[in-house]
Amino acid sequence: MKLSPLTERVTGTGASAWDLHAKALSDHASGHDVIIMSVGDPDFATPEKISQAARDALTSGDTHYAEIRGRLPLREIIAKRHISQTGQLVTPENVIVLAGAQCGLFTSSLCIATAGDEVIALEPMYITYEASIQVTGATIVRVAQRAEDRFRPDISAIEAAITPKTKAIFITTPNNPTGVVLSRDELVRISQIAIKHNLWVISDEVYADLIFSGEHLSIAALPGMAERTVTISSLSKSHAMTGWRIGWAIGPEHLVQAMEKLALCMLYGLPGFSQQAAMVALTDMANEPKKMKAIYQRRRDLTLKCLEYAPSLIVHNPEAGMFLLVDIRATGMTSRDFAEQLYTQTGVCVLDAMPFGESANGHIRLSFTLGEDQLTEGCKRLCQFVNSRIDNRAIA
Repeated sequence: MKLSPLTERVTGTGASAWDLHAKALSDHASGHDVIIMSVGDPDFATPEKISQAARDALTSGDTHYAEIRGRLPLREIIAKRHISQTGQLVTPENVIVLAGAQCGLFTSSLCIATAGDEVIALEPMYITYEASIQVTGATIVRVAQRAEDRFRPDISAIEAAITPKTKAIFITTPNNPTGVVLSRDELVRISQIAIKHNLWVISDEVYADLIFSGEHLSIAALPGMAERTVTISSLSKSHAMTGWRIGWAIGPEHLVQAMEKLALCMLYGLPGFSQQAAMVALTDMANEPKKMKAIYQRRRDLTLKCLEYAPSLIVHNPEAGMFLLVDIRATGMTSRDFAEQLYTQTGVCVLDAMPFGESANGHIRLSFTLGEDQLTEGCKRLCQFVNSRIDNRAIA
């Protein structure tokens, strides 16, 4: 029996990106000597006070349906947090709580775009963006942020990509996989384009709490942007809660109402005990991201130092987050072959960055979510692999 064409639209070119990672997880579970540097899942446990809040809620019988849009006290906390972080004035009516940032991206796309529309996405971009846009029937229009320009946005290229069919622009700040944080000037210029052409902006700001220097800036807070911007965030990275699936979207009230209708069909509300835990995360444990940021910054610096032992590599220093991109083109290998052979020969699993977009071709993505000993060993093996490859090329 035939399936709907929708199932093909949600496949995307990056669907196989996680195959090597899945193999590494399986090998690790079987006891093999594997170092997994391919995924952004924090190695920290969720803070105990957050987990205890969920347990207390379960014990008290908080196991029934919850509000579709999210509990009002949690939405109030999220709104106040957003105001404090960005300066944009919002109310709980501008907030919807969803199953992680990914659900926010998917749902907002469905509410904004449709067949015949075009949606601009700045790449390298997170792998699921392609499917999240294409599921609507819209066409994704990729605008490259080139490695030679340190992966910073090409504003003139964004403007040039606009057509009468353009409906929205996807941005990510801080960016995954590049670690680039958009500057005020870049955000202002993108906002001017959005206003000029009457476009939506979907802004993924999941890593906002993990900026190593400077402050987070949100495009929604700029003049004329509140009514056309969806801001996506979650607790996954900031509080080591990837498996809890707690995220949210903040936008104009009529958009949030439309997203609520989709959430009614897809989720019928998130578990109450998870929302109770989220409230504790955002209040009593509000300083937790600062601790994690300090650890990630130390690990980033360690990773950068360790990779100096392979001078043929070009390592892009991330401004935020838990990843960095490494240019491996000097080895003469494709990034996919590099990742596969690195794993086969050393047991170090990294991600081929090509699925993030053509502008990441010839790069791999490393995660520094491991402890320092494993990070050091993983980088050591990677450098030995690269240097051996370079030496063999020189002999040939």
